Amino acid sequence: MELIDHLTLGFGVAFTAQNLLYALLGCLLGTLIGVLPGIGPVATIAMLLPATYGLPPVAALIMLAGIYYGAQYGGSTTAILVNLPGESSSVVTVIDGHQMAKKGRAGPALAAAGLGSFFAGCVGTLVLAAFAPPLTEVALSFGPAEYFALMIVGLIGAVVLASGSLIKALAMIVLGLLLGLVGTDVNSGVARFSFDVPELTDGISFVVIAMGVFGYGEIIHNLSHPEGERSVFTDKVQGLMPTKEDFKNMLPAVLRGTALGSALGILPGGGALLSAFAAYTIEKKVKLKAGEIPFGKGNIRGVAGPESANNAGAQTSFIPLLTLGIPPNAVMALMVGAMTIHNIQPGPQVMTSNPELFWGLIASMWIGNAMLIILNLPLIGMWIKLLAVPYRWLFPAIVLFCAIGVYSTNNNNFDIWMVALFGVIGYIFIKLGCEPAPLLLGFILGPMMEEYLRRALLISRGDWSVFVTRPISASLLAVAVALLLIVLLPSIKKKREEAFVED
Repeated sequence: MELIDHLTLGFGVAFTAQNLLYALLGCLLGTLIGVLPGIGPVATIAMLLPATYGLPPVAALIMLAGIYYGAQYGGSTTAILVNLPGESSSVVTVIDGHQMAKKGRAGPALAAAGLGSFFAGCVGTLVLAAFAPPLTEVALSFGPAEYFALMIVGLIGAVVLASGSLIKALAMIVLGLLLGLVGTDVNSGVARFSFDVPELTDGISFVVIAMGVFGYGEIIHNLSHPEGERSVFTDKVQGLMPTKEDFKNMLPAVLRGTALGSALGILPGGGALLSAFAAYTIEKKVKLKAGEIPFGKGNIRGVAGPESANNAGAQTSFIPLLTLGIPPNAVMALMVGAMTIHNIQPGPQVMTSNPELFWGLIASMWIGNAMLIILNLPLIGMWIKLLAVPYRWLFPAIVLFCAIGVYSTNNNNFDIWMVALFGVIGYIFIKLGCEPAPLLLGFILGPMMEEYLRRALLISRGDWSVFVTRPISASLLAVAVALLLIVLLPSIKKKREEAFVED
């Protein structure tokens, strides 16, 4: 009954005219940037963070959340029609989705992606609503030692689940932690790592790093490709409704993808991308029925499974953010930034001190998913036309919007130069094959980890054993060590590398 009361409060907040408008705006923007290859939700949310200053906190978070899960819908459109994943979690949708489009079955592929996403999004939000309150109760019993240990697990998890090399992911985390130390020491008031640059005494702005590495870095990377490589889908999409046989095949895949995405979305470093890869791997393991199209040739399960998983993962990745204050992926790290802008401390106290925001955000996700299914299928024709816009017309507008956004944050020219610098660094990371998301997590969690470490040592009078004598803290540190040891085993390491490689 308590859950129903909470959801009633949430829907009361979400159903105001202002919040419905921002949910619609977020969903539209999310779909748009999902459709446009190479922009992605991280870059878009980073660009829009300064714009949320003037908005009420609930409206701002509803819009940013809509961008995140809206991008999962939009990414599948380009993956199916143009063989270009608009969003990283749609990479596996390309494999079978585009094959279906080439065979004249783009409609059923888009419908499978849309319906699977809607079902998974609703279930993911239900999981969030059910599990958030008990997890919040547990989190309220945490002390500084437990929080420090939890953040260690979060960072190790981000390393383990990041795509690509473990060493590179670890290096990104460490670089993020080091960048987080730039500024003024809270305890002593002494400037550190500022190199006598006055602008660095307040630290490096989170918006600057996010916008530079993800926004400008992606733009430079896209400009390095010849424009002729972009193909445009000009055929008309006919017959959106899947056949009875399609429904029979895709229903189990949707259920499996939803369950898997709901679980993996909670993990640090998980979210939509890992969920989609894992769902596709599982679908390939399930035996083909008699007469079923092989995977890689246009199997509808290869679209429905990953698309359901990435949407469920996108919803449940809000659980560690809202209950523990730990961002499990780069987008959630940006959400921490948005909450901090509005003087909201992410963590268990959000639910008790700001229930309108907590439950309003959860309720808005149901509304947003309904908006997306209604919006996406009729607007497919418009998205196809949008794909024909040359990138040389899009990127100057994005660059200008980023620069204005960064300048408006502190009215400081130095920040614009810093964004440009981090844009070049972001491009170097892409060329080196380094996943930049762990850097953002390290940057967000670094100062928080330092604060909890110092607090725990102050309470224990400098006794380091406090981290292993307290049961919860010791258990969490043991989990972190176990994660590292398991992933370093040769057989697990090989499987992990295979999981992030397409067929």
